Amino acid sequence: MIEKIETGIAPSSAPISDAVRAGKQVWLVAIAEDPDTGEIVGGGIEAQARRCMQNLEIAIKAAGGTLANLVMVNIYLVDRADAAGMNAVYREFFTAQPYPVRATVVVKELLADGLLIEMTAQAVLD
Repeated sequence: MIEKIETGIAPSSAPISDAVRAGKQVWLVAIAEDPDTGEIVGGGIEAQARRCMQNLEIAIKAAGGTLANLVMVNIYLVDRADAAGMNAVYREFFTAQPYPVRATVVVKELLADGLLIEMTAQAVLD
C-alpha cells in the first residue's frame, strides 16, 4: 500500500505528492519553493539548492526519518555552471559516510519560471 506523507509544504496545483511511503521505502521530491507560500525562492543556485535540501529534510522528517535515511538523490540543474554552488550546499547537509548515491543531470529547463534546481530522493526507514 502506498501512503501519502503530509509534509506541511505548500501543496502543488499539479497531481503530485512531496513524499510517499510504501513499507520502509520513501520517495521524495523537492524544489526551491518557500514551504509556506509555494513561491520559488530567489538568490541564485546556492539559495535554491539550500531550499531544496531544507524541503527534503522537512519531508523526510514528516515520514519519520532524517537525511541519513536517504539512499539515492537525483539532482536536476538547468545550468552546468551551477554544479559547484550546488555541491557546496550539498556538502553542508551530508557530512558523514555513507553518502547517498547521487546522479546530477543538466536539463534544458524545469517547469516553474526561475527554477534552477529540482531534487528527487529515495530513503529507507528503520
